[in-house]
Amino acid sequence: MTNQEKQINVPEGFMVNEKGYHVPIDKIKPIDKLRDEQVRQMIKDAKHLRGVMQDIKASLFSDFRDFLDISAAEYDTEYGGKKGNVSLPSFDGKYKVQIAIQDHIVFDERLQIAQNLIHECIEEWGASSAKEIMTLVNDAFQVDKEGKVSTQRVLGLRRHNFEHPKWEKAMEAIADAMQVTSSTEYMRFYERDDKGKYQQIALDFSKV
Repeated sequence: MTNQEKQINVPEGFMVNEKGYHVPIDKIKPIDKLRDEQVRQMIKDAKHLRGVMQDIKASLFSDFRDFLDISAAEYDTEYGGKKGNVSLPSFDGKYKVQIAIQDHIVFDERLQIAQNLIHECIEEWGASSAKEIMTLVNDAFQVDKEGKVSTQRVLGLRRHNFEHPKWEKAMEAIADAMQVTSSTEYMRFYERDDKGKYQQIALDFSKV
């Protein structure tokens, strides 16, 4: 039985504590009752705000996509593919709305093959700079608490065009190891500041 179900069946004159036990209200300190009331009201307000934001988000994405279709219709065509990575500026350029698509990437077993090839490559170089490169590589393949590597750091290795067969094979293995598991669409809003630079309008609750 969940805590929510337990609270539904709470006898009159009792409150449920975090362990699921019924506690007589007259045995609960006033400050604890006040805290409970305050927290529940704040959660209620937060859930209401989330619902409003979800509705507005759906409306904004719909308006954005509808405009893309209208724009494409000007040329007697349809807007094909994913409607992402597109910016819509205001006429005066002061504002900009953007939809960006971020792919979520994981690597298969070939990532380990790439790491082995890179280590072999560095050992064969035997140059004074090999230690620095090894540090760079080890940092790129370092895993986090969840056992995942940083996609950005691994892909960053591909910017280095070292002329060595094993390095080239390693970069090929990294490319082949990439698997796009899903994509997330983000809508961002920008406003030019006094210096003419676009600043993102923060919608993150902690940044408001």
